[in-house]
Amino acid sequence: MSQDNIPKHISIILDGNRRYAKKHGMPTLKGHEKGYNKIKDVLTWCTELEIGEVTLYCLSTENFNRSKEEVDYLFNLFRSKIGDFKKDKAIHDNKVKISFVGRLSMFPDDMQKSMQEVMDLTKSYSNYKLNLALAYGSRSEIVDAFKKIIKKGIKEISESVIQENLYVPDNVDILIRPGGEKRLSNFLLWQNSYAELFFIDKLWPEFEKEDLIEIIDKFNRRERRFGK
Repeated sequence: MSQDNIPKHISIILDGNRRYAKKHGMPTLKGHEKGYNKIKDVLTWCTELEIGEVTLYCLSTENFNRSKEEVDYLFNLFRSKIGDFKKDKAIHDNKVKISFVGRLSMFPDDMQKSMQEVMDLTKSYSNYKLNLALAYGSRSEIVDAFKKIIKKGIKEISESVIQENLYVPDNVDILIRPGGEKRLSNFLLWQNSYAELFFIDKLWPEFEKEDLIEIIDKFNRRERRFGK
C-alpha cells in the first residue's frame, strides 16, 4: 500500500461490545473489556500502516445515563487500564501522543489525574496521535470551543478559529462504525464533515486488521470532491 494512499486521520465508533458478550454467552459487561483490549490492536495496526492520527469514540456523555452498575463497571475498567499507557513500550518507541478528549470533569478526580499523567508523559511525542473520546459529545465540543474563544477574547470568528479550539482540531478522512448501525451518534460532527463513512456489520471486538485494510482500499477507490 502506497504511503500516498494512507489516510491521515481515522475515527472509529466503538459499537457492539454488549452484543458481542451476548453473542458469545458472556456476562454483558465483560464485552466492554473485550472492546477496550481491541484499542491496543488498532493502535498497533495504525502505526504499522503509518496512519498518523486515530480518534476512538469510547464513551459518550449520554452513556452516563446507563445503569449505575454499567457506569461503575466502565469507570473501574478505565481505572485499571489507563495506567497501562504509561508503561506501554510501543507507545514510547513509536512516539504516540495520547489525548483524552471530552468533558473529563465528569470523571472522578483519581481518573482525571491518571489521564492527565498519561497526557503529560506523551505530550512531546509527534509521530502518531491517539485521541480517546471519553465523556464526549460533538455538540458539547463545539459549545466548549466557543467558550474557549470567548475566554481568549477573540472577536473575529471564522471556521479556522472554531476548528483550532475544538478538542480534536484535525479533519477526519475515514469514519468507521462497526456494529451495523448507520448513524454518527454525535461524534466529531465538525471534523467528519467531508469524511468517507464506512458502516460494517462486524461488532467492535470482532474488528480485525484485514477489515481496516479493506476499508482503506475502498477509501482509495472513492473520489473525494469536497463539494467541488
